Amino acid sequence: MNPADTRRLKDGDLETRKDNLRALLDRAAAGDASARETLRALVRDYSGSHRTLYSLALNRAEVFGDETLREPLLAALGDTRYNCQAWAAMGCAALGFHDAVPGLIALLDHPQEIAREQAVIALGVLGDESVVPALTPVLRDQIAGMRERAAESLGMIGGEEALAALWDEFENRRYYRIGYIASALSTFAPDIIPRLCEAAESTDPNQRYWAAVALGSTGDDRAAPTLERLMADDRGSTVFDGMVSVAAKKGLRTLRRIQAAIAAREG
Repeated sequence: MNPADTRRLKDGDLETRKDNLRALLDRAAAGDASARETLRALVRDYSGSHRTLYSLALNRAEVFGDETLREPLLAALGDTRYNCQAWAAMGCAALGFHDAVPGLIALLDHPQEIAREQAVIALGVLGDESVVPALTPVLRDQIAGMRERAAESLGMIGGEEALAALWDEFENRRYYRIGYIASALSTFAPDIIPRLCEAAESTDPNQRYWAAVALGSTGDDRAAPTLERLMADDRGSTVFDGMVSVAAKKGLRTLRRIQAAIAAREG
């Protein structure tokens, strides 16, 4: 670790120190061992570090983090006085510290939206099916972004309990626009496709609409016949004036785009 680099993070006005931090992060990303150690020291000794610098560093924890940051990040996760819990959650997720899960669950009741949001995201990365009961109520959060992050995390975790929570929101909509639920359900393909095709036969045009969105997001050819039928024949509309046929048309386009992207990667 270069003492001059450490001084550059402590001396001068905040804007200059932020510029110095960004330069360190770029050097760390390029493989500079000294820069990486300076950044690790900032995180390890977080209580004496400026909160802004700490937060900026943890936005890119993957370029310098290692096992030595486990204990300080876990400590910062519960440190309400230092009040950078959102970024501690971000760092734990980036570095794969699964023992952060209890602290992340505790953050779901945090008064700051950003801390709650980062906890939900991190639980999707680090959690297993045991965290599903903690994430499920977030699907009913008043803040749309929180609902979206919870659905994404449940889709990442997978399993029957996560699927049941998402399907309940799909069938018993608490909000008009549930594209995030449809997207999360699509991650359960191919097993979810028969259920979505059945939902596409519902008497409720809202359910048919979101079934079409989900089917398109699966990228699976088995969804195509149902989407083609809805596009050609369904004249239903939703409570927000969305047309089922239009959703099916867009869904079919999404399905083909996903297939093309997969083919390009494999090619």
